[in-house]
Amino acid sequence: MIRHIVLFTAKDKAHIDKMIEGLSVLTKIPHARRLEVARNRKTDQLGNDIDVVVYGEFDNEADLAAFKAHDLYQESISRVRPLRELRFAADYNASTDVRIA
Repeated sequence: MIRHIVLFTAKDKAHIDKMIEGLSVLTKIPHARRLEVARNRKTDQLGNDIDVVVYGEFDNEADLAAFKAHDLYQESISRVRPLRELRFAADYNASTDVRIA
C-alpha cells in the first residue's frame, strides 16, 4: 500500500476554507483506497506552520499515478495553487518502507 501525504500552507489564512474546498474535489477520484482532507489542528508543541493536510492510501503505484492523471486532480490544482504558499509531499510504501521497532 502506498501512502501519499501532502502538507500545505496558505498565503492568506482567510483562504484556508477555500483551499479545503478545492482539495475536497480529490475525494471524488475513484483510485484511492482512502483519501482525507483536513485542517491542521495546530496543537503540536514544536511546530504548527502547516494549515491543510491531504492523506491518501493507494493499493499500488499505478493507482496513485491514475489518481494524479485524473481530470479532477488538475481541477484541484488550479483551484488551490493560487491560494497556497508552500506544498510538501511524501509517498512511501507501507508494505516495504515502514520500519517497526
